[in-house]
Amino acid sequence: MDVIEVDALTGEVIERDFTEEELSQRAVDLLAFEESETVRLAEEEAKAAAKTSAVEKLAVLGLTEEEVKALLGA
Repeated sequence: MDVIEVDALTGEVIERDFTEEELSQRAVDLLAFEESETVRLAEEEAKAAAKTSAVEKLAVLGLTEEEVKALLGA
């Protein structure tokens, strides 16, 4: 894997291999991103489940579909 560095003042382009430190940091960053994506997806699923539960409970109370939508802002 290569790193491309460009000096904005001179336009000089340097292509080099990643250092061990850069490769390690890349692995850490990738793992953090994957974990944050997993958390985000879990939060979205929990929100959707809560909304479904709310709709079901409001329907049991006798609200119409239109009334439920009005209450939930859907």
